[in-house]
Amino acid sequence: MTPERFQKLNAVLRRRQPDLTLIAENTQKTQNIAALRRTCDAVGVFEMHAISEATIRRHHMVSAGSGKWVPLTRHNSIRAACSALHDQGFHILAAHQSRRAVDFRDIDYTQASAILLGGELWGVSATAASLADAHITVPMHGMVASLNVSVAAALVLYEAMRQREEAGFYATARLDSETAAKTLFEWAYPRIARRCRQLALPYPALDSEGRLIDNPFDTLVAIKRAG
Repeated sequence: MTPERFQKLNAVLRRRQPDLTLIAENTQKTQNIAALRRTCDAVGVFEMHAISEATIRRHHMVSAGSGKWVPLTRHNSIRAACSALHDQGFHILAAHQSRRAVDFRDIDYTQASAILLGGELWGVSATAASLADAHITVPMHGMVASLNVSVAAALVLYEAMRQREEAGFYATARLDSETAAKTLFEWAYPRIARRCRQLALPYPALDSEGRLIDNPFDTLVAIKRAG
C-alpha cells in the first residue's frame, strides 16, 4: 500500500453518501447488476441493495472491479428491503409509470433517498409500487416505452449527485468515523481484513500514510515458528 494509493482511497471514501442508495428488485442480468454497481461507485453510493430470490444466482451479485467498492446487501423480499430502509429513514422512490408518477428531476434527492428499480421484463412489482413513498419517471418522446434499467438508474443517480454537489454534500465526510475507519482498512488490506474477520480479531491500526502499525499475523507466524 503506497501513501498515494491510501490517500486516493481515503479521498473517495470521504465522498461516500450513506443516505443515497439503489434497490434492484429481481434484476436478473449479470451485466445490469455490474452496470448498476459501477454507477453507484461513480456517484458515491456507499451501499447497494438487491432483492435476491431463488431465481437469482449468487454470482450475479458479484461485479468485478466495482463490487469491492460498493457492497451489496441482499434481502429475501421487497417488503423486507423497504421495511429495513424505511427504518433507517430512507424515502423510497420507485421508477414506475403511474398516475402519481412525477418527473425524476422534480424530486429532492438531498433527503435520504433509495431509488427502487424493477426487473428487466416487468419493471417494479405491484407490491414494490405500493410500498414506495413516491413514483418517478423519465420523460420520453420516442416509440419505446422504457429505458434499460442501468440507463434509467444512471440518469436518476446523476441528478441526485448534481443536487448533492450543489448542497455541498461531497465537500465533507458524511460517514461516521467507525464505519469510515472499518471500510478504509477493508479497501486498503482486503486479505488481512478477511482473515481478521475469520479469526474474530480487530483490524490493526494504520498510520497516517496507510501503513500497518502492527500486523497480528506476523506475531502468529513468529509464535508458530518458535513452537
